[in-house]
Amino acid sequence: MGEDDTETDVESLAVTEWDGGQSWISYPAERGQRASHALETDAGVWVVDPVDADGLDDVLATSGEVTGVLVLHDRHTRDAEAVARRHNVAVHVPAWMELTRTKHEEEPEAIDDTVPGTNYTVEKLVDTDEWEEAFLVDRSSSTMLVSEAVGTLPSFGRDDDTLGVHPSLEEPPRKLTNWRPERLLVGHGASVYADAHRQLEAALESD
Repeated sequence: MGEDDTETDVESLAVTEWDGGQSWISYPAERGQRASHALETDAGVWVVDPVDADGLDDVLATSGEVTGVLVLHDRHTRDAEAVARRHNVAVHVPAWMELTRTKHEEEPEAIDDTVPGTNYTVEKLVDTDEWEEAFLVDRSSSTMLVSEAVGTLPSFGRDDDTLGVHPSLEEPPRKLTNWRPERLLVGHGASVYADAHRQLEAALESD
């Protein structure tokens, strides 16, 4: 973790605070270690790919008022609708995502090139009949968020807590090297809070 990161573990929630938001792993003993993120912005808190757990609303309250829930991967609908209903906000997905939209009970709102009211741009990463994934980049804070294509679980082909490429991807996501993030938030396992671009380059070179 970086200097601005603190970590708290409870039975159902492992939370990491960082400069600009919070990340949490619900039920950290699970093999898949599903990670979610709360982005603190001038527009409010955007919750990304949330997995619900006891105490989550208390965690989110420390970041501010939730303004929206965002889903970036077709298999990460998770508990987005439940969290959104509790906070009386909408679920959003990138406008080009068709498969992801069909997996929601209610029609989500579409977003285009940026997360509304924030510095986060929305970038397309994978767009096939079986896999849709977007990622976020905030150049001002040197932060990238990638939900599925890379992660830090051993199943991603590298040592624990070291960034690797999802084993189901036929081609490594080399587009990610167009940016050099200091912080890389992932959807499975612990995120990388310092020198993330070095781990990203290493992961893509070794794949």
